[in-house]
Amino acid sequence: MIGINAHDFLEVDRELSDEERAIRDAVRDYAGAELLPHVADWFDAGTLPDPRGLAKGLGKLGVFGMHLTGYGCAGTNAVSYGLACRELEAVDSGLRSFVSVQGSLAMTAVHRYGSPEQKDEWLPRMATGDALGCFGLTEPDSGSDPGSMRTRARRDGDDWVLDGTKMWITNGSVADVAIVWAATDEGIRGFLVPTSTPGFSANVIHKKLSLRASITSELVLDGVRLPGDAILPGAEGLKAPLSCLSEARYGIVWGVAGAARACLTASIDYAKHRVQFDRPIAGFQLTQAKLADMLVDVNHAMMTALRIGRLKDEGLATHAHVSFGKLANVRAAQRVAATARSIHGANGITLEYPVMRHMVNLETVATYEGTAEVHALTLGRALTGLDAFR
Repeated sequence: MIGINAHDFLEVDRELSDEERAIRDAVRDYAGAELLPHVADWFDAGTLPDPRGLAKGLGKLGVFGMHLTGYGCAGTNAVSYGLACRELEAVDSGLRSFVSVQGSLAMTAVHRYGSPEQKDEWLPRMATGDALGCFGLTEPDSGSDPGSMRTRARRDGDDWVLDGTKMWITNGSVADVAIVWAATDEGIRGFLVPTSTPGFSANVIHKKLSLRASITSELVLDGVRLPGDAILPGAEGLKAPLSCLSEARYGIVWGVAGAARACLTASIDYAKHRVQFDRPIAGFQLTQAKLADMLVDVNHAMMTALRIGRLKDEGLATHAHVSFGKLANVRAAQRVAATARSIHGANGITLEYPVMRHMVNLETVATYEGTAEVHALTLGRALTGLDAFR
């Protein structure tokens, strides 16, 4: 059994096609060479020092909106996109978020609900990383209940005027365009807001203890005047932004499996080299029991991600399937990261090792794009037909 692939113990990746393996390897190689050597410093600094440069590199790699078709997007299947998320989050959750917000949220909103003119204007540049987007749904008092948003859009002649605040917006201060969701007299609608528009501002949120290799902002809209054609014509009601969130949540299902894999790999290596009581701690029963539990969680997460990906590619995945994946895989990744931290002992709290970084990042991932409670109630509704949200 020596030399087994611990992070793919059940050989889940054997189920991949040649094209899927090629995409997996391309993203893994890029992430290992261009991102991993720097991510601890970025995390320590609490920012991404060159988001434009990062975007250009990722755009050249082809991961922005890679699951979309046309407009310079790669048009891959859902499993390939998931694999890319897994390899990026194996480096850091903030990097997967950078790609997810661009592709699964902002680009998907334009691709799915935008006019032909909006698609032509924004999607090709966003696919290459020449333009960055963000997604403004969450508000200071409206997280799990986006329907209670206070941001308003009112008509003024042929224009729209937007007022409100959005919170916890990834890429907000570096974006060229914000997809902003607002309440109108006709219901919730989406708007394309160029960030250079007068009245729009973005304030970076500092002093974060999690997802530090990421830029998080507050968006303020103070009398932002937009032309009538700034509205996303196909987006009517709350189902539109929630459908985009489901795409991003799907990426999380895969991404956290990558974070868990990184923690397991680091723990095996550390345990085999850390000597206590005259032998490697990997030889102690308690350590082996921890590693065994981690192995099970990592490989269960991989199987869950692949199964939901296959269902998605067959057109059979529902939002409840995605909730199942996010709930199960985030919990598994959190268990793995916490156990990895214990195996590393005092060294586990330093950025010399990745485990504490992954552990605190997963605290954010567990909360955003649907808390564990929200996904549990989504599954409860699917099981019983009864809505327990209100």
